[in-house]
Amino acid sequence: MVSSKAPYHSKGNNTPIKSSQLKIVACSAIYFFCLLCSYFILRPLRDEMGIVNGAINMQWLFSGTFLAMLCIVPLFGFLMSRNSIKKVLLFSYSFCIGNILLFYILFEFFGTTRSIAISFFIWLSVFNLFVVSLFWSFMADVFSSKSSKRYFGIIASGGSLGALTGPVIANRLNHIFSISSLLLAAVFFLIIALICIRIILKLSNKPAHFNKTSKNIQLSTKVLFEGIQKIIKSSYLKGIVGFILLYTSISTVLYFEQAHILEKTLVNSAQRISYFSNIDFTVNAIAIIGQFFFTSKIIKKLGLSIVLASIPLFMGFGLLVLGLNQSLITVAILLVIHRSGNFMLLRPGREILFTVSSLDEKYKAKNFIDTAVYRGGDALVGWIFAGFFTLGLSLGAIAFLAVPVAFLWSRIGRKLGKEQQQKENVLTLNETIYESNVQ
Repeated sequence: MVSSKAPYHSKGNNTPIKSSQLKIVACSAIYFFCLLCSYFILRPLRDEMGIVNGAINMQWLFSGTFLAMLCIVPLFGFLMSRNSIKKVLLFSYSFCIGNILLFYILFEFFGTTRSIAISFFIWLSVFNLFVVSLFWSFMADVFSSKSSKRYFGIIASGGSLGALTGPVIANRLNHIFSISSLLLAAVFFLIIALICIRIILKLSNKPAHFNKTSKNIQLSTKVLFEGIQKIIKSSYLKGIVGFILLYTSISTVLYFEQAHILEKTLVNSAQRISYFSNIDFTVNAIAIIGQFFFTSKIIKKLGLSIVLASIPLFMGFGLLVLGLNQSLITVAILLVIHRSGNFMLLRPGREILFTVSSLDEKYKAKNFIDTAVYRGGDALVGWIFAGFFTLGLSLGAIAFLAVPVAFLWSRIGRKLGKEQQQKENVLTLNETIYESNVQ
């Protein structure tokens, strides 16, 4: 039976778009806006806590973050196995809100002590990857592979708008109030994100799926590390692991280069927080324009394989420049290209890779990749960077060593894009055959 209401149609596409789907897209964009706004309000504070602990000790912070991830990931896998997706989403974000309020109390009563600085840096690093990974797992579950290519760019632009707003709020609050006020602002936006989750779940056409609870599952090694087992059995997931490891390798090199240069260039805490906020603002201003106007068009026209290979290729040439000129402006420009390119192209592209995966791969394996693998790469490359620096290698020499890593990253990205298209073609064929048999 055809609905009496005329369906919406996307521009240049004859596929009908239901009003409920448009509402889900809007709520998803607002949800991501609030999520990244809260994070980017706190991010300059986290980066400052890293400098407070000393740039030479940065690898210890990355290692601490990795260890925290190793503890959280298996417990999250068990949580997923015992509870519905709805309960996991609501509990996870509520728990994070409680953590932020705890840090607010600590900053208010004890100030910026070294132990609080270390704890906050590690916690926010875990918080960022965990909640964003959970968001995209949810999105990959809500949207199909085809609809993801249409809407993920728009949804990602909502996140970038939040990431653009966050640094502005942080900069303003940093000059007017105490740093602990940033924490209360972050809590406000996370509460709105929770409301959006409830609306999306209500509008979804598969409520039984999100409310389904797995019962009578005992705590065991198999349950705790099911995500790892999924990765071991899948060459596709192992390819994604490689892509993430190489991505975070370049990110860590740039982050450490910036920390060492910044420590010598800017000695005032307020100046460094303003610098971090300005970098975040610039990155997200570029990203939101790109996501809203270009991401979907680029992915559709060039294909996922070229998209995933492009930014790594640019970074390879950029690192050559950094090797020749180790200045704050050079590393700042590279960080802007790297991070805005990630938000605009790589992150939506990486999430599209999971739209052709199973439910367990979307939540358990993906969560392990986005958290433990990501931070494990950070920790490993952090120690390698520190080792090279201790041996007397200059920042320029280390940048040169990262060039072939970037080119390998580009090659793997191109291969993954092709594999995703093949998997999508198989899924589309299976859906067509099923629909034909039903008719």
